[in-house]
Amino acid sequence: MLEYLVFVTALASFLAALSYIRSMLKGHAKPNRVSWLMWSIAPLIATAAAVSNGVGWAVLPVFMSGFSPLMIFTASFLVKKAEWKLSTFDYACGLFSVLALVFWAATRDPNVAILFAIASDGSAAVPTLSKAWKHPESENSLPFAVGLVSALSSFLAATLWSFSEYAFPAYLAVVNCVILYSIYHTKLRARLGI
Repeated sequence: MLEYLVFVTALASFLAALSYIRSMLKGHAKPNRVSWLMWSIAPLIATAAAVSNGVGWAVLPVFMSGFSPLMIFTASFLVKKAEWKLSTFDYACGLFSVLALVFWAATRDPNVAILFAIASDGSAAVPTLSKAWKHPESENSLPFAVGLVSALSSFLAATLWSFSEYAFPAYLAVVNCVILYSIYHTKLRARLGI
């Protein structure tokens, strides 16, 4: 019964992406296009690799962690007031992210593909982590909170308990926690009196 939670979290991921887009329309959220584009590519590759390795519905949260960013990336071109100015640093992270995907293509091994997808996704996260740390008001935390729950739901649907089934969801749980902390670190520190 708990394995059906992946469907609930997939829907939640879709709704969280819509919430982020709504925040963009209001002029609040300003996505870093490098992050959101690469966040869409790496999980979709990890999904394909996991499916080719026999993973079933447990991969749905990973798929949604690619599809939802693709929605946000696409919307960033339609909502002009949601644009975030990219720097050389952003492009360098994007280039490293692309290189990780190129290395995956050279290996053709599903587990290596997942490792490079994680490296690519992590490189893509760096610009948004930096932006969230310096300008937390430019982010909407809902997609990251849902991303965390969604990633954790993969473990409830796991059947193979193999690297290809749990590696990317484990990474997604960690990166979503770090981004959430980056968004809320000033509020947390103020509450704790630090």
